[in-house]
Amino acid sequence: MKYSLIRLALFVPLFVVFMLLQLGALMSVVFAGVIAFAVSYLFFQKQRDAATANLHHRFSGKAKPMRSAGEVQDANAEDALLDANPDVAINNDARNPKPRN
Repeated sequence: MKYSLIRLALFVPLFVVFMLLQLGALMSVVFAGVIAFAVSYLFFQKQRDAATANLHHRFSGKAKPMRSAGEVQDANAEDALLDANPDVAINNDARNPKPRN
């Protein structure tokens, strides 16, 4: 998150400067993006490496799943329903779907 904010903080002022120079919206986006990328790549290696490690951890399968409050509440309600009705079975395995009878 920090690395993205740094890049955004570089991009926005550069975009404004290029717009004030009347380069046009598309050229301002391109120039600001290239310069923000180059500066962040050259000078913010520690933040970039931390962001890469964070993404690697998130997508490696080792990280805890992130759930919203609504998802947690829904999961708790489903668990309570299953505990109250032991004869009900739910199979939501998308890899091995079994036909319903």
